[in-house]
Amino acid sequence: MRLTSLAAAVALAMVSVSTSLSGQRPDSQIDARSLQLLEQGRSLKAAGNLDGATDVLETAVTVDPRNRAAFVLLAEVADARGLPGKAIRLYREALLLDPNDLKALRGQGEALVQRGAVARAKDNLAKIKTLCKSDCADATALAAQIAKGPPAPVTTAQVDTKGQTKQ
Repeated sequence: MRLTSLAAAVALAMVSVSTSLSGQRPDSQIDARSLQLLEQGRSLKAAGNLDGATDVLETAVTVDPRNRAAFVLLAEVADARGLPGKAIRLYREALLLDPNDLKALRGQGEALVQRGAVARAKDNLAKIKTLCKSDCADATALAAQIAKGPPAPVTTAQVDTKGQTKQ
């Protein structure tokens, strides 16, 4: 009696695993709707509509969470909006999909420098240099950003009574 129920449980487990595996698409096939939304997001970003681009790109990532390019563009939009912490997280999502994405490594490194995490940005630079056998633009740009260093923090002495930064 025990053997029959155990065999039935194993058979049921094998059937459920095989059906879930056969229903998945390969990683190389990104949903066409997500790619269309990605293109709309690029257009909106180019037009300067960062809020619209964010909305469309978040929808693209929701439609297909494997759309690495949408994560990278969403991170670029977050960086353009002055949100380096959010950009770092979004670049990390892209790097989880492809750890060797040079654009994501560079973008994350630049955002890390903005946050003051220069040592972690140097790790990204080292990885980019390993991936690029010769000189590449991503390594050069990130090295320049690291050399420039993080932005100077705004102190209360630099802010006037109206809350604006003094020059």
